[in-house]
Amino acid sequence: MPTDDELHARLFLLHAAEPPAPAIHHYVTDRGVVDVVEEIRHGAAPAAVLREVTRPNARIDDDLRALDRGAARLLTPEDGDWPLGRLTGLASIGVPLALWVRGNGSLADLTKFAVTVTGARASTEYGNTVAGDFSYELARAGVTVLNGGSLGVDEAAHRGALAAQGRTIVVLANGVDLTHPHQHARLYQTVIERGGLLVSEYPIGTRPTRIRFHARCRLLAALAAATLIVEAGQRSGALALARVAGELGRRVYGVPGPIHSMTSKGVNELLRTGAASVASSVEHINYQEGVG
Repeated sequence: MPTDDELHARLFLLHAAEPPAPAIHHYVTDRGVVDVVEEIRHGAAPAAVLREVTRPNARIDDDLRALDRGAARLLTPEDGDWPLGRLTGLASIGVPLALWVRGNGSLADLTKFAVTVTGARASTEYGNTVAGDFSYELARAGVTVLNGGSLGVDEAAHRGALAAQGRTIVVLANGVDLTHPHQHARLYQTVIERGGLLVSEYPIGTRPTRIRFHARCRLLAALAAATLIVEAGQRSGALALARVAGELGRRVYGVPGPIHSMTSKGVNELLRTGAASVASSVEHINYQEGVG
């Protein structure tokens, strides 16, 4: 467990720097989080660290109030529930300095056997059905289903896992106190009630932005043993996630789609180039290896 000073220091850094912040992460590892924050506040940290600090006068009052009323938890590398084995591979990209969590489940336990299932927001009936079916079968096998909680494939995957009485994790690009998209308020509550989690590296009250959606990809890739792409156009964010997963040594799978479907062109290209392996049933997904 972190000391109060360590907790406050990590809360400050989540506000002070926009993730990922690899220079800060490495300096914290070398020097300790409390000393690093003191150096930042006095302008004495290395230039690479100071360049990542965009809000040096950040305050953590709202965060502390949220913790006091039990609205969310903050996990740090000092916690036993920190998924160390999953996140160490992010060292060169930027390990999260801490993670906000809503829900009573254990993040370390839930990610022991986990698959990220994601794809197009403007999905077709085919994509939604496939995502739901795969996630249902994964959940029945005791696998946690992760994604970003978006419309389309993400939503179908969560609902498929929940239909099997399984557990899911939503990795957010905003604070865990906010719902994005707003239509998913009930879905997110069900995720929590069924033993799943909402997870974010962004402070309470933080709103999503394009850069935060992009930064979130590395967490979705790292927290799962494998990533499954179900429908993705040529410019889909799911392709960026697949690329990061491959760089981390995770297995990447794709569900082939109709060759004339715009929502399948991206995933079909992953399969054509060998960047993903074909998955036409849940038996093709190896979620027990490649955990990095």
